[in-house]
Amino acid sequence: MEKEIPLRLSVLGHPQRLLVFRLLMRRYPDRVPAGEIGAALDVKPSTLSSYLSALMQAGLVTQTREGTWLNYQVDMKGMREMLDALFFDCCRGRPELCMPVLPDVIPETPAMTDSKFNVLFICTGNSARSIFAESILHTEGGDRFNAYSAGTKPYSELNPFALEVLRNKGHDTATLRAKNVSEFTTDTAPKFDFVFTVCDGAANEECPAWEGQPISGHWGMPDPVKAEGTDAERSLAFQQAYGTLKNRIRAFAALPFAELDRISLQKAVDDIARNH
Repeated sequence: MEKEIPLRLSVLGHPQRLLVFRLLMRRYPDRVPAGEIGAALDVKPSTLSSYLSALMQAGLVTQTREGTWLNYQVDMKGMREMLDALFFDCCRGRPELCMPVLPDVIPETPAMTDSKFNVLFICTGNSARSIFAESILHTEGGDRFNAYSAGTKPYSELNPFALEVLRNKGHDTATLRAKNVSEFTTDTAPKFDFVFTVCDGAANEECPAWEGQPISGHWGMPDPVKAEGTDAERSLAFQQAYGTLKNRIRAFAALPFAELDRISLQKAVDDIARNH
């Protein structure tokens, strides 16, 4: 371990390799295809291959093959070994030297803001999935949640198939519009308690450093906008996306918020994506 820890720190000391590692950490426990990593970070395949190879050799990333695809995931065991070694080496077996900093690193459990939680859903285009999520949460828990949505690269208009699904489900679409995430980074923007990404593209990007460090979750799912086929087949893709998000949001709204500390609440949010 005396050799492994310096190697891991040295590998992460390279800015571009660190970007790859941070992306995989944001997506954990997902296994992310190499092509998706390269597209998100705008890195050439040959360059990315060298970065990933160094991270694997250091015991920080693992590789799996699915058909012709190579997928990558953070080696959580290796990362924890590195953090543990730093903690025990720096503290010299005296945890009282380091433990007091934890409350500064781990914020308190979100408290109600104006009697409601503020929740933001982000995807790339803000034309379907995040709009679905905003509308569903407003309907399912409007008395306890303020729901918002935004896109990292929003379209100018909402998708017509998405609007049709929402209207058929009884949602009011009159005030819905595509919004850039930058609208929610101003001094007058709401302070968010929860921030969810509902597409892999948005999760791969560097999001703003939200004030107060809200609890975050990644609820990735296929983009119905990219569905092909007849209008009926495309409409079905939007219906399926709506149904998946409704199940997840109902599970989220049913969480016993007052009974969970921040770590337990974060785990519950993560489990929703795996179980629904």
